[in-house]
Amino acid sequence: MADRSGRNGLDLVDDRAAGKLLAYENGTAVGVVVYFVMDGAPAALVAVHTVVEPGHEGKGIGSALVREVYAMAGRDGVPVVPLCPYAAKWASRHPDEAPQAPDELVERAKEQLTSRPELY
Repeated sequence: MADRSGRNGLDLVDDRAAGKLLAYENGTAVGVVVYFVMDGAPAALVAVHTVVEPGHEGKGIGSALVREVYAMAGRDGVPVVPLCPYAAKWASRHPDEAPQAPDELVERAKEQLTSRPELY
């Protein structure tokens, strides 16, 4: 697992094996992006769900999580496919930080998601 200090005093922890990027505030889990690494070439990180715990909304936690998914993908040299509605909306608002994935990658990600019911 990789630890990074995020904005807003958050600690962001990438649990790649579980497919979760977690946000902690003062040691308490306050948000998560559920994702998977797409099989095949080119690979991609596929954001499936973004969840911020009740009472923690409006603090920029979701934004920090999605921004970090794009940063992780950049470090890995792969694109992000934002199937999560929140991540897709964030990406459309931050095109300088969130390059659009090619349509064929998006379609392949959707197909691979159907074989991962545990992510629904």
